[in-house]
Amino acid sequence: MTTTPSHTIVTDDGFAPEDWCHGFTTLAALAANEAASALAVDLAPEDDPARLTGRLDEIDLIRVAFPAFSDGRGFTIARQLRDMGFAGRLRAAGHMIADQYAMARRAGFDEVEIDATLAARQPADQWRARAEWRTHDYQSRLRGAAFS
Repeated sequence: MTTTPSHTIVTDDGFAPEDWCHGFTTLAALAANEAASALAVDLAPEDDPARLTGRLDEIDLIRVAFPAFSDGRGFTIARQLRDMGFAGRLRAAGHMIADQYAMARRAGFDEVEIDATLAARQPADQWRARAEWRTHDYQSRLRGAAFS
């Protein structure tokens, strides 16, 4: 009997298995116990990342929820976390499609967590096609056209 993982991790190299085994804590649970050490934190779109100020160095992974592919608040949270100095792993999780992968990477995400159904509908090659996010953005294309 084989088991299918409930989710897949997307990186610039394509699909990867989950490698995080330490669990996640919510921002509310972390705030309720100031002495708790946090390895990984789940952030909802309505959470204020500024509440992690002073604790970013003790966090290895932050997972930001995307409840719908049309909900872009997670991109703002990612940018805020990077601007605050968070250098750990930043993961988008939930309803994100391959077309949004380049935007997620530019916002500061390192990886995307998608469910098995989406992974079957949008295979790894569709995600890898957007992995050249540094050179294939709108501004780069405009700069290239200016020199043609």
